[in-house]
Amino acid sequence: MTEDHIVRKWAFANNEEAVAVLGPNDALVELLDSSYNTKVTTRGNEICFSGNEAEVDEMYAIVRTITQLSQLGVHLSEADYRYAIELAKRGDLGELTQLYTTEVATTHKGRPVRAKTLGQRRYVEAIRRHDIVFGIGPAGTGKTYLAVAMAVMALRRTEVKRIVLTRPAVEAGENLGFLPGDLQEKVDPYLRPLYDALYDVYGAEQVQRAMERGTIEIAPLAYMRGRTLEESFVILDEAQNTTPEQMKMFLTRLGLGSKMVITGDVTQIDLPRGRQSGLIEATRVLRNIPEIAFHFFTEHDVVRHHLVQKIIEAYEGADAAEPYV
Repeated sequence: MTEDHIVRKWAFANNEEAVAVLGPNDALVELLDSSYNTKVTTRGNEICFSGNEAEVDEMYAIVRTITQLSQLGVHLSEADYRYAIELAKRGDLGELTQLYTTEVATTHKGRPVRAKTLGQRRYVEAIRRHDIVFGIGPAGTGKTYLAVAMAVMALRRTEVKRIVLTRPAVEAGENLGFLPGDLQEKVDPYLRPLYDALYDVYGAEQVQRAMERGTIEIAPLAYMRGRTLEESFVILDEAQNTTPEQMKMFLTRLGLGSKMVITGDVTQIDLPRGRQSGLIEATRVLRNIPEIAFHFFTEHDVVRHHLVQKIIEAYEGADAAEPYV
């Protein structure tokens, strides 16, 4: 045994705590075992680490932190375990407790909504501090959902009088006239992600009543033209599919007492070839205005299935090796 080879044990208070911390089928143990060279074993209500001192200390700290969160009533998923390990490897494990004990909002069922990554927490803080925020990054990073949650809380606290949600209705130019049905039937498929987020946070019945009263409005971007949006929380989703003209039109709708959050993924632009994205241009033109915040998510902020993060990394690597013409 080398000098830096040590053994440390963590004892749980009882079997229930061990199950709550280690997860179904000892998921945390399996992830720790696959992430480190250190040997991990469990026996009864005890978990033992045997190996390199630095790795043992890191794994011990992970289990201790997750146990503390469990004692506070926070129970983590396998995705949360993966993120805890990632933070520990980056030296940021100390941020985990505050991250998972700070609520962003509460759903209509009383379930707390929390930022799940440090990037998400910075995004939420930017929304609190600024009247215009751009949230830019890959799919699955919670850009739209967290913006909707913040909008609902602002409405509940009467900080705003209404929520306005919009996105480009058709990827290549909002040509709604040729689609079948009335206006609502034409645009609903394109606005469905916004409905889904609203229903989850605010409740389907509450959303329908609020829409009837005009407290919540969901409309395609083309219908924002010529308006001034005052005392409103306004969210533009899928902003990478706006043209520069549409983006300028949208941003200049901002009225007194309002907030705007613009979300988008610049790797998924569906505009016709040769058309510049309004989101990319806005990033270039507006980034030196201190009152406007730009938050850039990375694959580390993905909170979907862990394979989504690997898929994003794989595509980024392929694009770097063989850029699109």
